[in-house]
Amino acid sequence: MTGTAAVGELEQALDDIACEMATRTDRGNVATYIPQLGRINAGAFGIAVATHDGQVLTAGDAELTFSIQSISKVFTLTLALGSIGDQLWRRVGREPSGNPFNSIIQLEHENGIPRNPFINAGAIVLADVLLGGHEPREAIGEILRFVQFLTDDDTITIDAAVAASERATGFRNFALANYMKSFGNLHHAPEHSLGVYFHHCAIAMNCRQLALAGRFLANGGTNPATGFSVISAERARRIAALMLTCGHYDGSGDFAFRVGIPGKSGVGGGILGVVPGIASMAVWSPGLNENGNSKLGSIALEMLAKRMNWSIFAP
Repeated sequence: MTGTAAVGELEQALDDIACEMATRTDRGNVATYIPQLGRINAGAFGIAVATHDGQVLTAGDAELTFSIQSISKVFTLTLALGSIGDQLWRRVGREPSGNPFNSIIQLEHENGIPRNPFINAGAIVLADVLLGGHEPREAIGEILRFVQFLTDDDTITIDAAVAASERATGFRNFALANYMKSFGNLHHAPEHSLGVYFHHCAIAMNCRQLALAGRFLANGGTNPATGFSVISAERARRIAALMLTCGHYDGSGDFAFRVGIPGKSGVGGGILGVVPGIASMAVWSPGLNENGNSKLGSIALEMLAKRMNWSIFAP
């Protein structure tokens, strides 16, 4: 995107979408199964877009921080691939799950190999990879520093209260981890892998920061602010492909159908989206739909993609 006209069009689109979302009364339901998330104001809405030429545009509550939850799996996948490369795919699949994000049934049928890295079981394996013989605190620090590096913002932190809330109520995740351990697909103590998992899900960011963190995926693996390569262009394409096919759990097909861009959601109500070669974007609205994805966030990104003709399937 270049030129003041294009920037003006995008700015107007974001303002219009934020105004439209403010009028919506059916906003979905917040994720009460994690007590800390259940306390969030369901009326919030924020959106931000970081373009490939350095523009960052926002609307609504784009400066309010929220728990990015499963969006963090995009960053742990990037780090895990950097650590062990394509060996990762021996332990995690690359196919849509078609089941809820915390389902244990699929693991039984597939001998402890999670269907993809974005469901909970797959992300727990990523956390296990990042432990790599280190203490959990060291692995958690590596993930947080990576996100801070991507955004050039060391104010980003982990919400300790959310992490503690997840640990206290994460019985299904404990079951997933122990089940995978029984198949030999966790190489560390389940409680250590889970400690890393719970903490990276509790990273707190706002829409502007999250949009900035996704720039490297929209720019062929390169951070446009520095010109330095974060990952190879091929790896960036592959991560974006997984976001498109698996980034919204069992709602991924509908998101691809309606919005048409790679995206990753989180039960904190955030969504990170990327339009290759054009922009990365983040939207936040805490109320979730039946698939556990932000209800208004999904609608807002559909509106934005249509208005800007950003679907990757557009002519």
